[in-house]
Amino acid sequence: MDSFIIILTGIISALATFILNNNLKQGGVRASALLSLIVGIFFYLFPYLFNDYLTKNIPIVFIGASFIGMVSSKVISKYLLIVISGIIFSIIYFNTSSFFTGYGGALGTSASISVLVSLSLAVVAKSKHVKKIRQLKRKNKN
Repeated sequence: MDSFIIILTGIISALATFILNNNLKQGGVRASALLSLIVGIFFYLFPYLFNDYLTKNIPIVFIGASFIGMVSSKVISKYLLIVISGIIFSIIYFNTSSFFTGYGGALGTSASISVLVSLSLAVVAKSKHVKKIRQLKRKNKN
């Protein structure tokens, strides 16, 4: 259940920051800072609302995933790619959080990797080879 909540936090953070950044024209830094401040204050005021693991990790994941939402709508224009980036960020966070101990920029690096992977997936999905494979599968089913 904790893993699901962390993944959901990554998705919500990335989407909320993206919407505040691009749709409400607040800019990436302001959007990320404002939402992260709200979450940080919430967990500072209510530290016993969730278990210790979630209380410690939700603000960190929220801040890191908000870096995803700082991307321009000219680079990523679909909400689905932002959602995928938030999921990828959360998975990276689960698997590398101990690896990045003591290094600065771990959240930003993970967010960058997440955006690049989702952009790559979009490019692969649009490629001619993938479209040909899909057409062949449809023909074989008929």
